[in-house]
Amino acid sequence: MAKNKVVYECSACGEKHPKWQGKCSSCDAWNCLVETIAESSNSQNHRFNPLTQSSTVVSLTHVEAQDISRKQTGISELDRVLGGGIAIGSVILIGGDPGIGKSTLLLQTLDQLSKTNKVLYITGEESIQQVALRANRLGIFGDENLRLMAEIGLNQIISAIDKESPQVVVIDSIQTMYTELLQSAPGSVAQVRECASILTRLAKQKHITIIMVGHVTKDGSIAGPRVLEHIVDAVLYFEGEQHSNFRMLRGVKNRFGAVNELGVFAMTDKGLKEVNNPSALFLSSHRTKVPGSCILITQEGTRPLLVEVQALVDQSHIMPPKRLAVGMDNYRLSMLIAIMQRHLELRLFDQDIFLNVVGGVKVSEPAIDLAVTLAIISSYKNKYLPEKLAVCGEIGLSGEIRTIQKGQDRIKEAAKLGFERIIVPHANLPKEKIPNVEIIPVQNLRDVINYCF
Repeated sequence: MAKNKVVYECSACGEKHPKWQGKCSSCDAWNCLVETIAESSNSQNHRFNPLTQSSTVVSLTHVEAQDISRKQTGISELDRVLGGGIAIGSVILIGGDPGIGKSTLLLQTLDQLSKTNKVLYITGEESIQQVALRANRLGIFGDENLRLMAEIGLNQIISAIDKESPQVVVIDSIQTMYTELLQSAPGSVAQVRECASILTRLAKQKHITIIMVGHVTKDGSIAGPRVLEHIVDAVLYFEGEQHSNFRMLRGVKNRFGAVNELGVFAMTDKGLKEVNNPSALFLSSHRTKVPGSCILITQEGTRPLLVEVQALVDQSHIMPPKRLAVGMDNYRLSMLIAIMQRHLELRLFDQDIFLNVVGGVKVSEPAIDLAVTLAIISSYKNKYLPEKLAVCGEIGLSGEIRTIQKGQDRIKEAAKLGFERIIVPHANLPKEKIPNVEIIPVQNLRDVINYCF
């Protein structure tokens, strides 16, 4: 019997190497080579390809643009993240930590879709009895349109899709699937890439929606080759802390809608419940007249969101002092501390500084700068900020307050929630006054400090 040849494939770019080495010679990524079995020439020449039609070159002027057909999932927060519903013929990848609620969300989604569509749930990690047990716990009893299958062989899955002809298919998870064209084990780089490519071509040909669940690594990225995120139409991340009831569904890629949209859910004993007004929920435990607390008006996709930013500044007994941020970039916190020391002459070099965005929300936009700065100064001076105050603004290295995007939407959201004072960059000052709301335009950090303290 011939011995299988082993090659090492880069998980970042897919380049193959005859032996293991620390760095990929193609993309210069470190520690990315994964052992896999070399494909035989027969498997390369006879790969399954659902798309058998030949392609032709046409002029753009001769192509008729068609509107995207969508299906409403019945879960408004999921529809928001997807851009208004699932696009027919699209491939969606959902990643998240173990136990965060991915399978629960998809089972609830299929239950809603099965009322008007034929759907198929394919599990490679559980038996159909386990799926039925979870469905009963969630109060999902289904009908003939909700079909279940426990299988990891790709050929059997394709045969089942041809036989059942569903409109929506869930693959839970893509790391458990394998194709007999390759000799490597399920979950390897080659298997994940090949299975995802075949399923993507199948979805485009048959105009069905395929939702794939992806495992994540310890650093939070989806496991497997990076090409997995490139070939799909939408990539969603399910975020949240294990000890919190809040779950955030964030879109990081969407060919049929806006990216960085955020959907908010609450985990209950009956499954995931939608949170239609997350700002009010995140601020429900907010207390006024507390030093080190500031309300931020952030923007997640098309939705303005109000969250509380808390800071704790204390005398350090070790050098260098501790600097820790939860919910924002740690390097950005260090930059803001340097700006405060330079332009406000604050002695923070010997202070421990801890920052937390309440509710488990992760804010990546620069408009968080002003709220972080005010929270730190409030804790440092042990003085609370004015009541019913909300802020947003980016701080430049010279201490100026820079313009932010969608400032009018942020102001309206804060006013709707009852905030009477709103600090915004001077360029975002609205032309029309808002009743019972004082808009404070600021140009630099000195203006902010003079008003608040």
